[in-house]
Amino acid sequence: MGWQERIAIDPGVMGGKPVIDGTRVPVQTIVAFLAGGDDVALVCQEFDITEEDVRAALAYAAEVLADERVYALPA
Repeated sequence: MGWQERIAIDPGVMGGKPVIDGTRVPVQTIVAFLAGGDDVALVCQEFDITEEDVRAALAYAAEVLADERVYALPA
């Protein structure tokens, strides 16, 4: 199962930010908590989501970053 089955983007939920489907938990929040040092189990417990939801959030974030374009500006 890919992130597409677990991540929802709906203008009526959290202003259209990507969230775990069926929740109001933004992908951004999950990534931020993990980046801050929290482990997956704690994130799951705090937000009442599954480990698969966390992995889907990370997969979504990775795909978005992979599509990001960076342009070097002259110094």
